[in-house]
Amino acid sequence: MPNTLVVIPARMQATRLPGKPMVDIAGVPMIVQVWRRAVAADAGRVVVATDAPEVVAAVEAAGGEAVMTRADHASGSDRIFEAITRVDPDARAEIIVNLQGDLPTLEPHLVAACVAPLAEPATDIATLAAEIVEVEERTNPNVVKVVGSPLAAPGRLRALYFTRATAPYGEGPLYHHIGIYAYRRAALARFVSLQPSPLEKREKLEQLRALEAGMRIDVSVVDTVPLGVDTPADLERARRLLGAA
Repeated sequence: MPNTLVVIPARMQATRLPGKPMVDIAGVPMIVQVWRRAVAADAGRVVVATDAPEVVAAVEAAGGEAVMTRADHASGSDRIFEAITRVDPDARAEIIVNLQGDLPTLEPHLVAACVAPLAEPATDIATLAAEIVEVEERTNPNVVKVVGSPLAAPGRLRALYFTRATAPYGEGPLYHHIGIYAYRRAALARFVSLQPSPLEKREKLEQLRALEAGMRIDVSVVDTVPLGVDTPADLERARRLLGAA
């Protein structure tokens, strides 16, 4: 099995929920909830990459590993690339997982599901999606859809496009993109070297930069969407879910 490094980017300057990594959920900071699930996935070494000393302190107090990164990164991908150059300077890790730090209800098996498409040598990046079952999500621009072509392996798609629009047209399933990524190390290095692309800027979706550059993204279709905490309402929902666990 390839050597895998799971990196969780965490920044304190979220507009809609300031201080997000440190908000309390079931007695611990959210970043610790996510770190615990990443460790439970048993996919490889887990490191939190942050620009905040309090996040480092919280993770280390829980027994985890964290690294300070610059505060001026434009994206989580840039932050994790800096982090891996610090914690893995000899490039031992072949696969890098970008696991968002605002997914406190993440089911650990999703990490392995995300990495799985990289068994195909031609795949540069892997990610996740779930079939949309709620009617209102089909037209919600905050629910990113992946348009993909089915592959021979069951439950796999080759991503052709990501969009906030309702797509593709016609009868058939729509897929809700889940923003967890697994990169070959060389693919991540290439990705962060690219300038933001026209469609990326138009849709405000970073992964379109890779597609516009000709990189291949494969998708594992899973049956659950972890709750992303972006707003105070999301936070209260996460507290109810994990407080009752």
